[in-house]
Amino acid sequence: MDQIIIEDLQVYAHHGVYQQENEKGQNFYVSVALETDTRAAGMADDLGLSTNYGVVCRFLHTYLTEHTYKLIETAAEKTSEALLLQFPHVRRLTMEIKKPEAPISIPFGSVSVKISRGWNRAYIACGSNMGDRKAHLNAAVEALLTDNKCRVLRVSDWIETTPYGGVEQADYLNGALSIDTLYTPEELLEKLQGIERQEARERKERWGPRTLDLDILLYEDRVMNTEKLTIPHRDMRNRDFVLKPLAQIAPYEIHPVFGKAVVQMLEEVEQDGEKHVLLN
Repeated sequence: MDQIIIEDLQVYAHHGVYQQENEKGQNFYVSVALETDTRAAGMADDLGLSTNYGVVCRFLHTYLTEHTYKLIETAAEKTSEALLLQFPHVRRLTMEIKKPEAPISIPFGSVSVKISRGWNRAYIACGSNMGDRKAHLNAAVEALLTDNKCRVLRVSDWIETTPYGGVEQADYLNGALSIDTLYTPEELLEKLQGIERQEARERKERWGPRTLDLDILLYEDRVMNTEKLTIPHRDMRNRDFVLKPLAQIAPYEIHPVFGKAVVQMLEEVEQDGEKHVLLN
């Protein structure tokens, strides 16, 4: 990815743990590398197709002078997020905030915090088999559309499927979404569970009926397994009701563990696995 780099932007601001730092203020120096595609702007010689570094500098200066934080860790976190939300061409960034006048009693050059943040591509499975199924699924999409830390990119068709797991219950509507998000995987899980609760989701029985089920299938090429969250989704390659809608929106997305595209996994399960997708 191309980069636009700003180094040591001087900002006189009021960040610090101590009261005198908040009252008197001090100089901070901000460096940021913006990951963005500059080819279109470079080929057309058109600033409108790029991210104006002068505007970025003014934005950084204004944001850091209008806000006060105790920690430069917080200043870096909040400023990075605000910048990513403000400039749509920026995919990722690395920001360093230096504090050369920090209240340290022995000689030093500077202290700083450097972080990397950005938009991350995630794929989410959606399902419902209680009440107005389509309304529950559409509500999930709307909740993500209205969250500024998520950008809904594509939504599959809602497809009719039979239940999975052996519990007798009504048929499902299933689908898949692709989003870009500023949330970490854990934060995204919390967000999705909050949306489920808004739709009166109750977790009473494994594989039981539910008003709304939202699962993270893939998150970039992340591989993780914690007590609360496994990515990629543990059993996605064996579920045609997951792979069928996912293949509509991301047919060639690669599973980071098995190294197979979504369409390959769908073909395998359609040939040899359980069939749950109902043909119209």
